[in-house]
This record gives sequence, C-alpha cells and structure tokens, in this order.
Amino acid sequence: MRKWNRMSESRFDEPRLALNRIYTRTGDGGSTRLAGGQTVPKDSRRIEAYGTVDELSAFVGAACLSAEAEPPLASLSRILHRVQHELFNLGSILATLPEDVHPKQARITDTDVTQLERDIDSANADLEPLRSFVLPGGSRVNCDLHIARTVCRRAERLLVTAAREEQIPAEAIRYLNRLSDALFVWSRWANHALGLPEVLWQPNEAASGSGE
Repeated sequence: MRKWNRMSESRFDEPRLALNRIYTRTGDGGSTRLAGGQTVPKDSRRIEAYGTVDELSAFVGAACLSAEAEPPLASLSRILHRVQHELFNLGSILATLPEDVHPKQARITDTDVTQLERDIDSANADLEPLRSFVLPGGSRVNCDLHIARTVCRRAERLLVTAAREEQIPAEAIRYLNRLSDALFVWSRWANHALGLPEVLWQPNEAASGSGE
C-alpha cells in the first residue's frame, strides 16, 4: 500500500467535533448548511452529490463487513476500510465551497486516485479476461460490491452535473470514476479468491430467448 511521501505536507487536520444534539430543527424548512455556513436547499446539486457519496460509503461498509467474514478476502477488507475514509474526505471537500477550503482540510487527492489504479491493476492481474458481461452473484460480497459500484456511478454522474454549475475539484470526479472501476474488478476478484464461479450474462436465459 502506498505511503505518504511527504507527511508534513500531506496530512490533514484531525476532526474537532462536539455532536451533543443530533436534531436541530433547522432542516425542517428544506434547507441545510455547508461547511462554510451558507444555507442551501437540500436538493441542490452539491448536496445531492455528497449525499450520494454518503450512501456509497454505507454500501462500501456493508461490502467491507462481508469481506471481513471471509479469510481469503482480508486484503480486500483492508482496502475497503481505507476507501470509506477516502469517501468521507471526499464528502468533506464537497460540503465546502472553494473559497472556504482550509489548506489542511480533508479532501481527495491525486494520490488517492493513483492508489486506486494500482489496486485495480493488482487485482486484475489475477483474473482471466472477460468473455461475457457478468451479473452480480456467486457470493454476498460480490453482490455488495456491485451495489456499491452502481451507487458510485450515480454519484459520479451527479458530480459531473454539479460541475457544470459550480466549482468541483477535478480529482473528486476522477476518484469516483476509478472507484467504480475498482469496485467492478474487486467484485470479480472476490469470487476468484473464494473459488466461486462468476455469473455470466446469457441472453437466452431470458423468457423471450428460451424457445419455449
């Protein structure tokens, strides 16, 4: 796993929170606040994007738990745990307008994108080339990863849309693009590591193609 090359320049500030009350009633009017204090509608592009990143993190957490239950997937579990922290960093920067970003605020960086590419290459090296499209199945963790992949694709689409209207860090979009690819490769690798077959798409398995 890649280490920080320049720790003093790369480390983020630790969180400083005191969450004593969970409900505030301030959101009852359909608005919320960004990290800089700005009030925005809850259905704004930016809020929808980082809300979907939050949803993605939850599904990655489910996949991580499924992987933890399978000893051959210990390395994958560790990667997914790291990805959860990266997704929270992504949410942090998306919840902040560019003019309010602190130099040491948590964010997604090109280092995170590069590490995902290395993870993809490493897992893909163990896999046979695809001869058909694959369907979710074969193991619980495979299905969890496919669910996370589809949510990741949706988060990426929402971020691309938001970027047409306001400043969105380019590395944030790159990260989600690579992560969706990684989740696909990891879904295949999980079944491979567990010695389970992939579920291949068979067009004639449909009712209309059965010939009956």
